[in-house]
Amino acid sequence: MAGCVQQEGDNITAQTEKCEYSDVSAAEAFNLIENEDIFILDVRTQSEYDNGHLENSYLIPVSELEYRLDEVPSDTAILVYCRSGRRSVTASNILLDAGYCDVYNMEAGFNEWRSEGYPYVE
Repeated sequence: MAGCVQQEGDNITAQTEKCEYSDVSAAEAFNLIENEDIFILDVRTQSEYDNGHLENSYLIPVSELEYRLDEVPSDTAILVYCRSGRRSVTASNILLDAGYCDVYNMEAGFNEWRSEGYPYVE
């Protein structure tokens, strides 16, 4: 986990920083992708991914995320999405528990992204 060490005289105490993910709409996610260096994490199944996904997204199904965290960069912001926003909440919490802090959850998922007309790979 991310943290800091505070030294008071001879006593050294570790303080753990509590991180939270940020919920974002499809519009906010699009803005992040356009303007930030961001890792786009798709936590749906392979078949869902094959039926359409955000360009440059990386697929790790939520059921595999805990065992594949080494594939997720720790030095950049992460945008997490699924179909409707449920699995991405689970994935965002897995990332936080693993020490990631710069995490964005696309609330309504790929459904909203597609219905709002944002570009995706078919």
